[in-house]
Amino acid sequence: MSKVFMAVAISLVALFAAVAAGCGGSDDTTSETTAALTKAEFIKQAEAICVKGNEAIEGEVEEFADDNEVDTEDPTKAQQEEVITDVVAPGTKQQVEEIADLAAPSGDEEQIEAIVESVESGTTELEDQPELLFGEKNPLAEGSKLARAYGLKECGEE
Repeated sequence: MSKVFMAVAISLVALFAAVAAGCGGSDDTTSETTAALTKAEFIKQAEAICVKGNEAIEGEVEEFADDNEVDTEDPTKAQQEEVITDVVAPGTKQQVEEIADLAAPSGDEEQIEAIVESVESGTTELEDQPELLFGEKNPLAEGSKLARAYGLKECGEE
């Protein structure tokens, strides 16, 4: 796979991984039934989910390229957009579901909610208009910034 196509794919994975960073504690029933994690535990578990999920998405991107005969040296914009909507978004949603099962650390609920709201908004925007990722304003940049500020690396990587 070419460096260009893989770089785009890895960037997409990193951006979407930010979604997963903010999803713990967004489900009220989950927070009520699961003991809150410490911040260190939350970060450790969220990061493990992001690493595993990112690896799976990268593999699916490679498979997508092979299955669709993508010229990885010069993928079209349409192919890149298709990767976002058909591979990256569903893979990220899987990460979100796994992290949603984690309980937000006590006292950090507002920070987690800010990440969630920012990334959910950006993800919706990107799913509707995947071409936005190639413009100057990345719809997920704020969510990534908030995730990094919270202490997440893999989940907040941009």
